[in-house]
Amino acid sequence: MSVAIFVGSLIAVMALGVPIAFALLVSSVGLMLYLDMFDSQIIAQNLVKGADSFPLMAVPFFILAGELMNAGGISTRIVNFAMAFFGHIRGGLGYVAILASVLFAGLSGSAVADAAALGAILIPMMVKAGHDRNRSAGLIAAGGIIAPVIPPSIPMIIFGVSSGVSITKLFMGGIVPGILLGIGLMITWWLVVRRDRAEVLPRKSAKEKWKATREALWALLLPVIIVGGLRGGVFTPTEAAVVAAFYALFVGLVIYRELKIKDLYDVLVAAAKTTSVVMFLVAAAMVSAWLITVANVPTTLMNILQPLIGKQMLLLFAILILVLIIGTMLDLTPMILILTPVLMPVIKMSGIDPVYFGIVFILAGCIGLLTPPVGTVLNVSCSVAKISIEDILKGIWPFLLVEIVVIVLVILFPSIITVPLQWFTGM
Repeated sequence: MSVAIFVGSLIAVMALGVPIAFALLVSSVGLMLYLDMFDSQIIAQNLVKGADSFPLMAVPFFILAGELMNAGGISTRIVNFAMAFFGHIRGGLGYVAILASVLFAGLSGSAVADAAALGAILIPMMVKAGHDRNRSAGLIAAGGIIAPVIPPSIPMIIFGVSSGVSITKLFMGGIVPGILLGIGLMITWWLVVRRDRAEVLPRKSAKEKWKATREALWALLLPVIIVGGLRGGVFTPTEAAVVAAFYALFVGLVIYRELKIKDLYDVLVAAAKTTSVVMFLVAAAMVSAWLITVANVPTTLMNILQPLIGKQMLLLFAILILVLIIGTMLDLTPMILILTPVLMPVIKMSGIDPVYFGIVFILAGCIGLLTPPVGTVLNVSCSVAKISIEDILKGIWPFLLVEIVVIVLVILFPSIITVPLQWFTGM
């Protein structure tokens, strides 16, 4: 009954258009009243506790780094670099979009930011070259969800804090699945682009390629610095976020000189607004997580899933289906915050590696960013491309399908994650 009270009130309040953070608080109050233990101090204490976390400090710094990169010209140079090497291939702009998505993922960690930045640059170019607008927007949206998988990933930070799993290991474990998503999108684009009679861009000369590489080199070094520093134990994920923000500031101000001192105020305000939304959501979810534990919801779920506890693959597929369904109603961050404290006891009891599960969970949750009615990345791409949800769904389905196939492969063959993870972490 506790589960029904919490979920029912959450869905009802969200249906009224209440923001998810406030909806979580309202549903938490409803559950407290049902349990006859309402106390405003509990709500206040858990709100403060939810945001009072050193690892969570990585979130505002990575968000700031992303804003600085967009304002400092790093985004444009990444696209120019990909264009120099792939623009002349048939359907080359699609490959440019996918490669840029993978490179952007190693810079910002935000699916929405990546889809918005790339969409604004590439969708008009792809349509002008003769590509279908719906398919172009679908490709940009599908590429955007690589960002939460490849480090630095904001959802991985939130999952790590919620579950107590090493954020560094989550970062390292996400590299190969993120690359697989990119490869899957490239294969799918190669299959579907043959229908388009698109213009092929002229091949760049060796001199132009070198110029594009040289200009993008500072941007390309950032993922290397972050991954290398984490693997070598030089800094923690939180310190890596500070390094990324400082690096983006230095490159934008000193190297590219597209970021001006007068622009910093707007950049800081934009980063602060995004950070406030994320952190308030995390704080509100801590109240829900505490009440879920008090109401003994994890034990109830364990009893339901008891027949699957000893069958790891079936359990993961059951969770995959659950996450795909919930992903149509909840954004990735609140889904992580709500489901993690419920699912982790089941995962530990079944003997599944928590790091491996975290990556599979986030991969599955990312699909929700592309499915209506919530689908934040889907909506962003629609807005940038100036098309409807119905139109983009016509173009995105082959890319969405291949991304689900990648998740299924990761579940069927765990070594796709575990073997590279052992190498990256030196364990």
